[in-house]
Amino acid sequence: MYRYLFGPVPSRRLGMSLGIDLVPMKTCSLDCIYCECGKTTHLTIDRREYVPFKEVCRELQDYLTTHSPPDYVTFSGSGEPMLYNRIRDVLAFLKKEHPYIPVALLTNGTLFTDPRIRREILYVDVLLPSLDAATQKTFQRINRPHPDLRIDEIVKGLEDLRREYSGAIWLEVFILPEVNDSSAELSALKNAILKIEPERIQLNTLDRPGTVTSIRAAGYQALRQIRDDWQLPNVEIVARPKTRKHVQAFRQDIESAILETIARRPCTLQDLSRILGLHTNELNKYLSVLETDQKIITRRHQRGVFYVTNLTREND
Repeated sequence: MYRYLFGPVPSRRLGMSLGIDLVPMKTCSLDCIYCECGKTTHLTIDRREYVPFKEVCRELQDYLTTHSPPDYVTFSGSGEPMLYNRIRDVLAFLKKEHPYIPVALLTNGTLFTDPRIRREILYVDVLLPSLDAATQKTFQRINRPHPDLRIDEIVKGLEDLRREYSGAIWLEVFILPEVNDSSAELSALKNAILKIEPERIQLNTLDRPGTVTSIRAAGYQALRQIRDDWQLPNVEIVARPKTRKHVQAFRQDIESAILETIARRPCTLQDLSRILGLHTNELNKYLSVLETDQKIITRRHQRGVFYVTNLTREND
């Protein structure tokens, strides 16, 4: 059992990805209304060594010398990885000890306004930042940022990073109807994308319950219309998670453990993580498949989103 690694888990964008989680649960510079991991409990832009650097390297060395190599080692988790002030040291360790394994970074991109921070990740192979708004009003509505963050400065930081960084940038844009899909907002987003010049623009939308009850997913046709209207050559719509029969690493024992646990009592994502000893990102992959298969459904209560067995389907 590792404390700072999770997976490998099937990723829609990175194949089989071994995750590294470098900050405590929901330590982030944003509190996005759609976050599937729940509400941010520590909203901050302070960078620290939140977890012991030597322990992270020890776990990586143990896993990568005793298992088949994953498609990617990915800085991700349930918070913002760039808040970890020794991320450059972890990256240097990986490039020295395991140079054949590509490294990816999932980030909200909010800290790249600082040129020193931009330099820390120049040897990442694939950078996957997010950009959900290009106006301050919508940025505050959808991402609920730390009060010191401004979207124009963040876009400028990503623009500067593009000039300095030689790896691939896959920019994710999360679309929510009646939140960031107005003509004015989409036009502002397109202008920002043209400045950043990513290799790919990946349109995404709500797949799991977010932290705000009123939001809903954008339909495939709406996403396709945005792609067509932007008339950019590198826009793709991120597909739904794969079903179990197409995911090599899908484990029946984890599925069974989830179903048996929530059959006894409804659980939140955090409840399941604590009971089963699995990282929230790893659990989310299984929960998505179980929801797609209509084996579980969600119920929202005061303490959050609870997962329950789908008795209607079972009684069919």
